[in-house]
Amino acid sequence: MSRVPPRGHGTLLPDLEHPSAELSPAGAGVAGSPARREYERRTAKDEARLREKWGRLGSLAVALSDERQSTKAWERGAIGEERLGTRLNSLATDSIAVLHDRLIPGSKANIDHIVITGSGIWVIDAKRYNGRPELKVDGGILRPRAEKLLAGRRDCTKLVDGVLKQVDVVRNLLTDVPVTGALCFVEAAWPLIGGAFSTRGVHVLWPRRLAEHLAKERAGDIDVGAIRGSLTALLKSA
Repeated sequence: MSRVPPRGHGTLLPDLEHPSAELSPAGAGVAGSPARREYERRTAKDEARLREKWGRLGSLAVALSDERQSTKAWERGAIGEERLGTRLNSLATDSIAVLHDRLIPGSKANIDHIVITGSGIWVIDAKRYNGRPELKVDGGILRPRAEKLLAGRRDCTKLVDGVLKQVDVVRNLLTDVPVTGALCFVEAAWPLIGGAFSTRGVHVLWPRRLAEHLAKERAGDIDVGAIRGSLTALLKSA
């Protein structure tokens, strides 16, 4: 099957240095900030290593050296979170509240995005991967059913486990509110028709489709402002 341009590509706001920072509702946090800080920390460390190794030629060595892939990955992750954060911020109203990069209690890990609607809470993990996300299913009749998430040739099944853990964190904090998990692949090669799916209760989709889901959930009995206040107090900004 031939590849197509990333679905929704061009519908995101233009690149800014930190796009979500300029559009974040007050107190929402800045999407991608922990990943951005880690990228900058690693970049500074890599440059210091080169300067120490090459002495007076250190500046030239820095200018001519490619970034390490392990360092570059943090920038890619930050950009994905920032872009999704910008789109989510554009949805914020009295009936939809948005929080970014909230620390998981007792852990150094964080939740990328939380959206509170009148119908419930969405816990969203942003990923900027190439390739087409798809669900591979094995077994089902004579042996146990097993679902595997792929992005191109990359096995991303552990990402689903991560979202489910984050969902459990929020459910344990607010036991009376429905919580939904989502993996949002930014700039992936989605097909023109279909493409979105769920695995183990986690939605796998792209920014525009996610925004459509959230917009449909504006109406409901949940006090969005009160839930936002509770989560802001319980989950500190990363």
